[in-house]
Amino acid sequence: MLISEVIQNIKSYCKGSWMGQKIDDEKTRDKVLYGNTDRECTGIVTTIYASVDVIKKAHELGANLIIAHEALLWNHGDHREWLEESKNRTYLAKKKLMDDYGITVWRFHDYIHSGIPCKDGYVDGIFYGIAKVTGWDDAIINNSDISGALYLECEPTTPRQVGKLLKEKWNLTGLKCIGNMDARVTKIMICGHVSEGGDSNSLIRKVDENDINLLLPLELIDFTLTEYVKDSGQLGYDRAILAAGHFNLEEPGMKYMEEWIDDALKQHIDTTFVQAGDMYSFM
Repeated sequence: MLISEVIQNIKSYCKGSWMGQKIDDEKTRDKVLYGNTDRECTGIVTTIYASVDVIKKAHELGANLIIAHEALLWNHGDHREWLEESKNRTYLAKKKLMDDYGITVWRFHDYIHSGIPCKDGYVDGIFYGIAKVTGWDDAIINNSDISGALYLECEPTTPRQVGKLLKEKWNLTGLKCIGNMDARVTKIMICGHVSEGGDSNSLIRKVDENDINLLLPLELIDFTLTEYVKDSGQLGYDRAILAAGHFNLEEPGMKYMEEWIDDALKQHIDTTFVQAGDMYSFM
């Protein structure tokens, strides 16, 4: 199967509309970021980000297609004219590596978030994959809603116990912890970006109205929601945040792709998830 056919089959497998709008292939982030698609696919690597080490591992595995969820060249849209003009050494070395190994990189972002098939219709493939890899699929109390949140209801636990589970299942070196680490946790919310200045008023209302005990966010800043959870914890309320980081949180969704890609392709192509590596090390 040609790489171009692999890409088209995966896109066709997904729902293809996001936030009420059909995905526009001219505007989508899901572009071929590097390489040639008009050749036979020798193997696939799925990952959150096509780092230098992931590229090397793909070559070692005999795979010439990397399917990555995030950008390749460090900017929104993967523009590289500025890198060419400045003769950026890291860019030129990474480019040479992909050329030498014959690697094609395709970004798979909007389509997987639009939904993959499940028994109830379609579900955000990243958020559902997080739950599946963590062993939480039976705890889901909604499929991923349009605002990019996943709600889970579990047997009573604590943030400390959940953190230990995430470190093991997601192969992490650590997490940032905010709030009451001894909270009684029965409701967990995997939420989107908490990165805007100003306020997180709607998210705080949602947490309060749904009595969420533990939040797992993508981005996290030190004010708004974080301050609220810190104050709630200091008052003894059952509220905490565990922050693994954007890439670390979404990466299990790309690992779960190993489970359904054959259905999407309607044939088997060797596919291996390669962890891009915990984005953080701790001193």
